[in-house]
Amino acid sequence: MFKRSTLFIILLVILAVIAVQTGRRLIFSMVYLLGATLLFSFLWSWANLRAVSISRLTQSLRAQVGRPIEERIVVRNQSWLPKLWLEIRDGSELPGHHASRVINGLPPRRSRGWSIKTNARRRGRYRLGPMQLVSGDPFGLFTLKRDLPQTSSITIYPATYDLPRFHPPVGRLLGGESIRRRTHNVTPNFAGVRDYVPGDTFSRIHWRSTARTGRLIVKEFEEDPTADIWIVLDMYHAAHFEAEEELPEDDSLPSLLWLRKRDEGLPPSTTDYAVTVAASLFKHFLELNRAVGMVAHAEHREIMQPDRGLRPLTRALEHLAVLEAYGNHTLADVITLEEKFFERGNTVIVVTPSANVKWVNAAQELQRRGVQVIAILINGSSFSPRLPRLDDVRASLAINGVPTYVVNNGDAIPEALGTPAGANPLRKVAAEKPSTNGQSNGAGG
Repeated sequence: MFKRSTLFIILLVILAVIAVQTGRRLIFSMVYLLGATLLFSFLWSWANLRAVSISRLTQSLRAQVGRPIEERIVVRNQSWLPKLWLEIRDGSELPGHHASRVINGLPPRRSRGWSIKTNARRRGRYRLGPMQLVSGDPFGLFTLKRDLPQTSSITIYPATYDLPRFHPPVGRLLGGESIRRRTHNVTPNFAGVRDYVPGDTFSRIHWRSTARTGRLIVKEFEEDPTADIWIVLDMYHAAHFEAEEELPEDDSLPSLLWLRKRDEGLPPSTTDYAVTVAASLFKHFLELNRAVGMVAHAEHREIMQPDRGLRPLTRALEHLAVLEAYGNHTLADVITLEEKFFERGNTVIVVTPSANVKWVNAAQELQRRGVQVIAILINGSSFSPRLPRLDDVRASLAINGVPTYVVNNGDAIPEALGTPAGANPLRKVAAEKPSTNGQSNGAGG
């Protein structure tokens, strides 16, 4: 169908031809009226898109799955002419984020704003924007658009769960001697004193030495005898599966209704379950003041050296937020390639959906070197009956004495990791609410 403006232009041309041929004043008057209407409508539409500014304020550019994202958009009319109507179209990638609005009757030198609250559903890094400003004239003849290309990005961290009943056997160095390696953390193992350097916290200042020498002296510590914990996350592309996710029925409703269904559980994806388990383990052991590291071969080789405190948790969540199963190395190859990092007495926690028994043989080699191995299996057959079962892997792990935990689709992570696979029959439980203790939207920790 032709637009109204096109029909008006065709009618104007026809009337102009008739007016020239007949010379009648009435037809000339109709031509002038139609021409003036078209010109007035176009100028009105053009002016509606000028002298308009849009500010977009996001409360935080980092959030976590299960927590709200709040954003405020303000439209200002900076001209002396009123705006009949303005439509703001948002091109953000964030799932369920509805920021588009239509504003009617914006007076001169006035502004109008609205807030959007969206529940973070999927981890990842998403684009906010660009935006498009649309307006028209009172007669509906012209609809003009103005692109606003400015964009920003927001990172959604994976959910982390408290694991109060997860107490696996973890490595501890023999004899309980302190590790002769300096650490920035405060430990019971005092190593000596040194001069203050920028960045040292005031809690480490040794005041007696400072008073005696007349300059700032700080204490140094050595690491605890507890061994490092490594999380090996299997990101081999052929080992993972993602089922089609059913969107909630109220997905098309205004985003202010996010409170209606705040925790929708994890997506039916072995990747998301594995990443969530890894994030929860990271948080769990860091809260126990253990040094935790991570190995993952996805699109790139990801190695995080073991560390304590809140900084490694933030770094881990940054990596896990965008980690996808794009790896070309099987889990057995990853364990073999990175075994140089796993020292005697360390604990290696393997998180995988793989039903290939070869990786169990690689883990057995680590056990022979004195490395404690723990397996957390993401049961792919619970996501799709077409995927192989884990019976052979579980049997092989049991023969080698490897503590094993199994997570099924729909299981609550704390419950699944609360009981080893052989200790109690697996049972379905309702998904629990992700923990937000000790975390903020801004830093994830």
